[in-house]
This record gives sequence, C-alpha cells and structure tokens, in this order.
Amino acid sequence: MAASRATSRRPTARKSPRGGTKTEKTAAKRRVAQVLRRLQADYPEATCALRHRSPFQLLVATILSAQCTDERVNQVTKELFRKYPTPAAFATAPLRDIEKAIQSTGFFRNKAKNIKACCTELVEKYQGKVPRDMEALVGLAGVGRKTANVVLGTAYGIAAGVVVDTHVGRLSRRLGLTEEKDPVKVERDLMRLLPQKEWIDFAHRMIQHGRRVCTARSPACDECSMKRFCPRIGVED
Repeated sequence: MAASRATSRRPTARKSPRGGTKTEKTAAKRRVAQVLRRLQADYPEATCALRHRSPFQLLVATILSAQCTDERVNQVTKELFRKYPTPAAFATAPLRDIEKAIQSTGFFRNKAKNIKACCTELVEKYQGKVPRDMEALVGLAGVGRKTANVVLGTAYGIAAGVVVDTHVGRLSRRLGLTEEKDPVKVERDLMRLLPQKEWIDFAHRMIQHGRRVCTARSPACDECSMKRFCPRIGVED
C-alpha cells in the first residue's frame, strides 16, 4: 500500500539517475566520478566522528545521534559507557536512569527505550555481540538502515549500503546525484551510481564536506572544490 501511494505522488515527467535517459545516466556517472575524486583529495582521512571503542559503543552512539550533534553525543557517551560498559548493563538498568544519563541528546525517552530494548535483544539473541548483517541489525529496536550502515561500515568494514544522513542527502541532491528526499530512496540512487568499494568512504567524506563547506543555510560555493561541475540544485543565489 505504501509503495502505491509513493508511486501515485511521483510526477510522470520526473527524471532521476536511475530512471532518466541514457544521456542523463551518463552525465550522472561522470559527475559522481568527479565528486569521488574531489572528496578523496579534500578529505583523505575522513572517518566517523562518533567516538567509540567497540561495535556496541558505536551502535549506541549512533542511536543517540538522531537529531543531535556528534559533539554532544561524544560528551554524553564518555560517562555513559563508563556507567554502562556492556549490553547487559543497559538491559538491566532502570529506564529512568538511562533517560537521565542521555537527556541532553534530545528525544531522550524514546532513545532510552530503544537502547534498553536493543541491548536486551543483543543479550538474548546474540550473546551480547552486535551482528554483522543488515537484516539482523535493522531488526533491533531503534535501528534503521542508516544506523546499520554506520555500524557495518565503520565497525566491521562491510559495505552493505550508503549512510544517508542530512548532509549526504542534502549534498547528493545539490550535486544532482538524486532527486529523492526519502533517505532510503536516496541510498538506492547512490548505490546504483557509486562503486561499492566507495560506499563507506563516500559517506564519511560527504558528511565532512557538508559540515565544513556545503552547509544547509549558507553553502560556501566560491570556496568549494566542486564549484566547476556542481549544478547547485536548490541553492539560492
């Protein structure tokens, strides 16, 4: 039913990297190659900004990062992981205590509920280990494709998909790599355009570029290394 509604809302004349003409697809492929070269040159060492020492810590930190800055999450998790060092510690902790510990990250009641439920599932189903496959991860409480991709790519080096956060989505649309707004649809377009070996680093580098140069409100287009070929879709002059 949801798929039918989404299809009915899509204008018939709309084109995208996956559904455009052969010329449009070729242009998108050419542009993504240019983007990859510039990102590699500008951010060769880019990696996940969430501090963690294990896949489990990264999983919790990524759940906390929803609608919250990485800086704030890092401040909170420094003490949080000392207090709750294992999935079992979270699973047995009173929900109110977890809420209090993560309150400053926002939406703390829902996040605490998901973290506790997620950790309970890790203990009961996976012996306290974070699974290494997409299907198992997205089956955990509070874990969607973005969180699963962060864990698989950063913690395990598994390119199962492309992390699409607000930066990756925004920049991908501005660069003409997708017309979609839904993160899952953006990811599908990017997975079609990008070589799989680039999926992990691409997201890290796009996030860095979105924070430093191509910001949401005032993109520094004159300072951008991609200004020669970027179509600046949706950017006001």
